[in-house]
Amino acid sequence: MARLLIVGAGCHGRELGARMAASGWRVRGTTRGREHLAAIEAAGIEPALADPDRPAEALELVADVSVILYLLGSLDGPAAAIHGPRLERLLEKLVDTPVRGFLYEATGSVASEILAGGCGLIAEASARTRIPTAALSVPRAAPDWLGRAEAALLSLLG
Repeated sequence: MARLLIVGAGCHGRELGARMAASGWRVRGTTRGREHLAAIEAAGIEPALADPDRPAEALELVADVSVILYLLGSLDGPAAAIHGPRLERLLEKLVDTPVRGFLYEATGSVASEILAGGCGLIAEASARTRIPTAALSVPRAAPDWLGRAEAALLSLLG
């Protein structure tokens, strides 16, 4: 089965990762803090340290990944950079990896204009690299978030 990399495996990322792992996916989840590694592992997900402000750290984790879920719509930190130039740098490098799908969280506590800019970057990258991308516009508080996030991930693989 395919491997999923969740960049930003907080509560919702762990929930989705556990669901995907239960259906046969191999799932890796990232966090910036060592204190969160045990919670990721407890969800049945392979934990990894990676700071989204350093795209090279995520790129080190994609050698066997089919789909990336960029779950940073409610990021604490330098959102403008992470949803702008850092995201753009990551997307540029994916063409030389096995990644064949990129799901971007397009809603959350990050300013809507920043998330809209990220949506533009993923669309441009998809047109340039032909790697399918999609924007997940379902708020995390929606009762059907988990099912819709799973459906969006699966749609990227055709």
